[in-house]
Amino acid sequence: MRAERRLVWRVLRQWTEMVNGRRCPRRDEIDPWILGEDWVNCLLIAVQSPVKLSHFISVGENLAVALCPKDTLAGVLLSHLPRVLSARRCLIIEGGATLEGAPILFRSALLPLSDDGMAIDHVLGAANHRALRRGEAPRTQVISTLFP
Repeated sequence: MRAERRLVWRVLRQWTEMVNGRRCPRRDEIDPWILGEDWVNCLLIAVQSPVKLSHFISVGENLAVALCPKDTLAGVLLSHLPRVLSARRCLIIEGGATLEGAPILFRSALLPLSDDGMAIDHVLGAANHRALRRGEAPRTQVISTLFP
């Protein structure tokens, strides 16, 4: 099988392999070395109650500049946290955001993690993006819910 070129699908594949018949992998199974070069495009969210207290505990250097108003890439990902928690499933999100003030198109995955196999206590995010081309209109967000 040829190597996957798309970040989101590579990270999703690794997460799916870790699920291995469980609902969600544990946070301690997600280490930067597991994701290798992709870690610079990943983030880890600590889930709190109420959900608005949830926060980033790790942000890859390619996403670090994206913190955190709602229209930035990291802010957009954080805004979808309630949907991941209620669905208890992966979300694939595509659409527009800003990065360092410039409009971008992005594709991302939000992947739930659970230390006890029941409560989602962390969410792994992976995102890639590109600058909007001259004359290209921003896209409406498309959200797909996937299996655990």
